[in-house]
Amino acid sequence: MLKVRDLNVSYGKTHVLRNISLDVGEGELVTLLGSNGAGKTTLLMSISGLITLVSGSVEFHGTEISKLTSHKIVGLGIVQVSQGGHLFPEMTVFENLELGGYQSTHSSINGRMEKVYGYFEPLRRLKRRKAGTLSGGERQMVAIGRALMSNPRLLLLDEPSVGLSPLMVENLANILLKVHREELTMILAEQNVYLGLDMADRGYVLQNGSVAASGKTSELFESELIKKAYLGM
Repeated sequence: MLKVRDLNVSYGKTHVLRNISLDVGEGELVTLLGSNGAGKTTLLMSISGLITLVSGSVEFHGTEISKLTSHKIVGLGIVQVSQGGHLFPEMTVFENLELGGYQSTHSSINGRMEKVYGYFEPLRRLKRRKAGTLSGGERQMVAIGRALMSNPRLLLLDEPSVGLSPLMVENLANILLKVHREELTMILAEQNVYLGLDMADRGYVLQNGSVAASGKTSELFESELIKKAYLGM
């Protein structure tokens, strides 16, 4: 489904991503692991068309997309949920969700809204609340729900667990796994190594803008790199 090859990205004179290559197959949940500043967010933004590449290529279903605008990439079905969600605080939950389906017909918006409420049941009773009054967990539900309203083919999630309580992280992980198993390919960027490895099929470990390790999550969990750098073992 997605092929990233020899991706290089710089911010001014700072080389942020160095020859990154990765693959995501149809129906997979792939995790990007790494500490803050490892390059996870920059990689997701590069795939989404939000950052200009120095070199390399990004293919989606065999089509080169690295030169496309972010708007056109969304139209192809790649949707990113940024860290923090970036909701419109003065708009209601319903209005924020509705924005995710702006390209859809009225009937399909209603159908998707019901599907989102099925995943995130609390949002049904909160739909008239302004987004700015919500808790961190509630805002994250709205952000992911808004992304699902666009009926994506590939969902990019940037640190969805940041700032959430352990219970909320567990609940969110269960919902994301349900969404994934029912319909959706995902890339999950996470600092929480336990969460990332527990949820995903395969993973890539980023260090200083490069891929330091990759493989099945069961293999990564047993790797010396993960044990020493992230698990304190």
